[in-house]
Amino acid sequence: MLPIIPTDFTPWASLAGGVLIGLSAVMVMAGFGRIAGIVGITIGSATGGDRGWRLSFIAGLLAAPLLWLAVSGGFPEQSVSANLPAMAVAGLLVGAGTAIGSGCTSGHGVCGLARLSGRSMVSVVTFMLFAGLTVFVLRHVIGGGV
Repeated sequence: MLPIIPTDFTPWASLAGGVLIGLSAVMVMAGFGRIAGIVGITIGSATGGDRGWRLSFIAGLLAAPLLWLAVSGGFPEQSVSANLPAMAVAGLLVGAGTAIGSGCTSGHGVCGLARLSGRSMVSVVTFMLFAGLTVFVLRHVIGGGV
């Protein structure tokens, strides 16, 4: 039997976060006719002609933790590995995956699924399977404790 690793249950914060993500996706689609995929927004901010809204979106992503700090008085506890080489490899793998899959979790998972895109459904199933497999391997095979 696999050990149970406790995690915090945060239904209200999770609901609020989900609502804000959905609202931002709707606002980007309604206002600019674009998908609110973070990878596409980031790449487009460096290469696209419509940089204003993209840079504003990125600024909002960066400002959100500061707003949380101002409202709550502290940052949420994070459990991110201190193993910088492993984190660098993980970042490169995520970047490669978004390039191969033509999008990321926000583009495919939030916007693509909402549009009933078959390509997004395949992408979401693929990255969720690999995410689950990665967590299983790290926790139970390697023992790295994610």
